[in-house]
Amino acid sequence: MAAKGHYFNRKLHSLLGVIPLGVFLLQHLFVNHYILYGTESFNRAAQFMENLPLRYFLEAFFIFIPLLYHGVYGLYIAYQAKPNVLNYGFFRNVMFLLQRVTGVILIIFIAWHVWETRVAAAFGAEVNAQMMIDILSSPFMVAFYIIGVVSAAFHFANGMWSFCVTWGITVGPKAQRISTYVWMVVFVILAIGGSLIVFEFASLS
Repeated sequence: MAAKGHYFNRKLHSLLGVIPLGVFLLQHLFVNHYILYGTESFNRAAQFMENLPLRYFLEAFFIFIPLLYHGVYGLYIAYQAKPNVLNYGFFRNVMFLLQRVTGVILIIFIAWHVWETRVAAAFGAEVNAQMMIDILSSPFMVAFYIIGVVSAAFHFANGMWSFCVTWGITVGPKAQRISTYVWMVVFVILAIGGSLIVFEFASLS
């Protein structure tokens, strides 16, 4: 029974990393990229998201609850898991380690980001470009956000590789090797794009 429960939790953990959390990451980056076109463009996009119908319901059940489960169970996996040098080579074991490290980084980063944005908004702060410009007004916070964004990009991309294996999408070595190339390209694109967004906010401070 314990093995079946662990199998189910691993499957659910993997699925939630893609839907809804992976989708939310992409959507979040897409909204934030509007800062590249100016503060007014970003403010319009942010205001649109703020005015979505049932926003609190969507945030609770499609972001925060899945995120809490994914994070807590991810910590359990990171604590229990060990490198598998017999079945996987050096590269894949490095990816295995980095997935756990970036997961821990993301728990810290997301908690702080939520505190600075969503919690602040609950106490009356306005969610707009100026909020992020103020947050990224120091080199330390810029570096912190770059680490967070790059970690999120890697965790998502490498997690997608694992998702494809876990759910039987990429079965053989060739399919998994091609999947590695595809998702590492996705990682680079998201990491560069996310970093440009952070730098743009910082340049306006």
